[in-house]
Amino acid sequence: MNILPLKKRGLNASRLVLGCMPFGGGWNSDPVTKEDETQAQKAVEAALSIGISMFDHADIYTRGKAEETFGRILKNKPGLREEMVIQSKCGIRFAEGDVPGRYDFSKAYIGEAVDGILRRLGTDYLDVLLLHRPDPLMEPEEVAEAFGRLKAAGKVRYFGVSNMSAAQIRFLQRALPDQLAVNQLEMSLARHDWLDQGVHVNQKAGTSVNFSEGLLEYCRMENIQIQAWGPLAQGKFSGNLGESEPEHILKTAELVGKLADEKETTREAIVLGWLMRHPAMIQPVIGTANAERIAACKDAERQAELMTREEWYSLYVSARGSFLP
Repeated sequence: MNILPLKKRGLNASRLVLGCMPFGGGWNSDPVTKEDETQAQKAVEAALSIGISMFDHADIYTRGKAEETFGRILKNKPGLREEMVIQSKCGIRFAEGDVPGRYDFSKAYIGEAVDGILRRLGTDYLDVLLLHRPDPLMEPEEVAEAFGRLKAAGKVRYFGVSNMSAAQIRFLQRALPDQLAVNQLEMSLARHDWLDQGVHVNQKAGTSVNFSEGLLEYCRMENIQIQAWGPLAQGKFSGNLGESEPEHILKTAELVGKLADEKETTREAIVLGWLMRHPAMIQPVIGTANAERIAACKDAERQAELMTREEWYSLYVSARGSFLP
């Protein structure tokens, strides 16, 4: 039986993760309102009610207000923190005056960022810290020193990355004493280049696929948890179709609906179940504050177990919009 890589490391992580990016209102300097807090509280309660114990943050989400809002929830229920696995990300810096938005993996910035995250969340430690997007100026030894200080101080238990290639992970890993635990990537029924890269080996069609070669296999071999951001594809297949979607997306949405009806489940469960059916033990990060939509994901793990090879390929080929080579 396959086991989540994070569980192998001793983290009691749920198969689904709630992404907290929408918490805290708009991406502005407006204060967090009571309504923002109430919405987030309902989202967290909905997540806990369907067995979600892991929550994903980033220091930039709604300019820090997402973590601040979550921190208020933890403050109101002091015992809740120990029931959760909390993950956050750092490394993206907003534009400041004439300085553009940028990435920063410097030792000083990582340390400052984590202190800010912990302060906003109102907790003493993070279970997992991810580096948000690759920094071209990254020095692995400097990152290693920052990680070492954070771990020694008890501020972070495990470390990982987001949106990194296999080569970038290997480059960073060579300086780290502990193995990186996570790589978070955009993956969904609409974003399936992570599959296309493999099936298009020795095919001309593969030249147009933009996904790091061998990344999926590398993460699996190194016991790195693959997390999927954007797993519901902004609701394309579960009721939020745009006005000008291509024909293959429309047909895929119909197929998702048909399977959901046949299996007496939700469209969200089918879309997530398709991702989770893959043997890589992908961990979807559901990015919504809508309590009803969170609840609609409850059946995803069961649908992954029930999904046949034929059903999985039917969804994949339909979403591709073209037959396999």
